[in-house]
Amino acid sequence: MSGLLLPIALGPIGWWVFGIPIQDNLSSYYHTPLRDVFVGTLFAIGVFLFCYRGHDWAENWTANVGCAAAMGLALLPLDPHSDPLLQRSWVGYAHTMCGGVFFLTLAFYSLVHFPRSNTPLGDENDLVRNSVYRASGIVILFSLLVMSAYLFLLSPSQRAHLDEYHILLWGEWVAVWAFSAAWLTKGRALVADLAVGAVAATANATMRNRS
Repeated sequence: MSGLLLPIALGPIGWWVFGIPIQDNLSSYYHTPLRDVFVGTLFAIGVFLFCYRGHDWAENWTANVGCAAAMGLALLPLDPHSDPLLQRSWVGYAHTMCGGVFFLTLAFYSLVHFPRSNTPLGDENDLVRNSVYRASGIVILFSLLVMSAYLFLLSPSQRAHLDEYHILLWGEWVAVWAFSAAWLTKGRALVADLAVGAVAATANATMRNRS
């Protein structure tokens, strides 16, 4: 839930309530009055991942890697007013690397751990849930692909021209919300479970009509 609300708290609410201009990426909010929101949320995510116990050692290690990446994002800020690939300090480069690792961890959870941890004799909605997990993972990877192409294929001058469209911010926002959808589904959150149930019921009704 923290990840779901973070982009809203930093972006629209930060602009509307505090008059903070929309930043190029979520990490840039570290250098605004919303620093505590950014750092506190990442710390909360990191602590949760550290305390999370998966179904096997591989899932536990994935959680630990995600925890370390989240803590790195919180404690090692991006250099102010800088391109993520053109930092002025090792701290800024470490932040960029932690960001990549963090999003890859989220994609790995959605594509591997969440579908695998369903029980073999699960309910009829498990097929729909697995589709949600994998779709979320694919969306995260696609967002990473778009952000990587933006960072590595465009020149600094081209990126500076396109920064006004906040491409990195939108990519991070989409990736965070995609994982939130998978996490809410995995946690059987009320809204997500109702949506999964509705999709499963519709699919079953369609199959019965065809038979």
